[in-house]
Amino acid sequence: GIVAGHSGSANDPGAVCDDGLAEVDINLDVAQRVAATLATLGYEVDVMEEFDDRLSDYWALALVSIHADSCMPYPDATPPASGFKVARVLDSAVPEVEDRLVACLATCYAARTQMYYHANSVTHDMTLYHNFYEIDARTPAAIIEIGFMASDRVMLTERADVVAQGIVDGIICFLEGETAPQ
Repeated sequence: GIVAGHSGSANDPGAVCDDGLAEVDINLDVAQRVAATLATLGYEVDVMEEFDDRLSDYWALALVSIHADSCMPYPDATPPASGFKVARVLDSAVPEVEDRLVACLATCYAARTQMYYHANSVTHDMTLYHNFYEIDARTPAAIIEIGFMASDRVMLTERADVVAQGIVDGIICFLEGETAPQ
């Protein structure tokens, strides 16, 4: 299952930059690319909206929710407000499995995109993400913030194919039982 963060929500497009670039548009584009690539590899893929009715007790081999981070430049941030982050639910029913999903996503996404893993900015909104509490507790799930809309804009908008392939690589790593490369 792939969730295109903020999609389908008339009231919450996620972050919106001053020039109108909306997080929801980035998320949906990347989610569709991920799903298309996985489908060509023979996987059955559901692309869902943020508050999709199908998420209630949803069971799958994995669920990944795709989001982009803020348009704010955060000029004094240490490390800089650039890069990505991945998290699983705080009180997981399958923590070892979800830790492997997070590790595969983080390692493969970093390798493919050459982006920095911004681990110290994982938020409670990520570890307590509402979809984690709607799906079947046995479904391994993760949320990925694919980059900051200000500082990683070129990657997110002009190299979305690379962004999507990084997520696909992580999902394949997980589904095929690989150990995330170091």
